[in-house]
Amino acid sequence: QVQLVESGGGLVQPGGSLRLSCAASGSGFSRNAMAWYRQAPGKQRDLVASITSGGSTNYADSVKGRFTISRDNAKNTVSLQMNSLKPEDTAVYYCYAANVFQIFWGQGTQVTVSS
Repeated sequence: QVQLVESGGGLVQPGGSLRLSCAASGSGFSRNAMAWYRQAPGKQRDLVASITSGGSTNYADSVKGRFTISRDNAKNTVSLQMNSLKPEDTAVYYCYAANVFQIFWGQGTQVTVSS
């Protein structure tokens, strides 16, 4: 069983930066694919960025060049560095982990981009 706890959300002005972190408990973290999703009010939950166990990354077109996902297998953490934030980035951000057998979600952290 994997438990995911996000942190780092908050209120930021347009053009600002935030760094989200997700701490994973349980075994086998390094074998999990990890990702960040987000869900704005009234919208579906969408993939923001993902990183495989081998370190390959993938980004939604809307965040390419602004967001960076990374992982530290020694610390069982995955992070999302978000730069040049826009109001349309406002959402609840969820950490996601997946292996061959199961998927896991964190509880979410709110990111609000507003002046």
